[in-house]
Amino acid sequence: MKRKLSHYDQAGTARMVDVSDKPDTRRTAQAHAFVRMKPAVLAALPDNPKGNPLEIARFAGITAAKRTSDLIPLCHPLLLSKVDVDAKVEANGVRLVSTVVTTGPTGVEMEALTAVTVAALTVYDMTKALDKGIEIQDIYLVEKTGGKSGEYRRKK
Repeated sequence: MKRKLSHYDQAGTARMVDVSDKPDTRRTAQAHAFVRMKPAVLAALPDNPKGNPLEIARFAGITAAKRTSDLIPLCHPLLLSKVDVDAKVEANGVRLVSTVVTTGPTGVEMEALTAVTVAALTVYDMTKALDKGIEIQDIYLVEKTGGKSGEYRRKK
């Protein structure tokens, strides 16, 4: 599948895509990350002296989604309708899933990916004193809807 990348002009120079002629449509994206940690670190989560790592990570992810265009040079600043980050403790770590929604001329995949990535980094930051070997894994787009390219759902 060979497609032209829209972030380059005909001379091969990187550029911000002009979305001014694109219609506003409802667009959603969901992304995933996993923070793998030892059982002892998981057991210590409720007693973290810095606060609840999962709640702090959720707020960090929400904030990051809103700041994506400040972090990724060619992303458009978007008016986000919804940002949610879900954090669940599992046997081997913390599973993070973000959901981002907007009505606009471009998608929110980067905002969803930024949200889970920063949330995962925040979990690491709040638990690294217990174990420097914590791993951030499996950052990926789960699904997206809206726009010219239509729907995408990751195959399991």
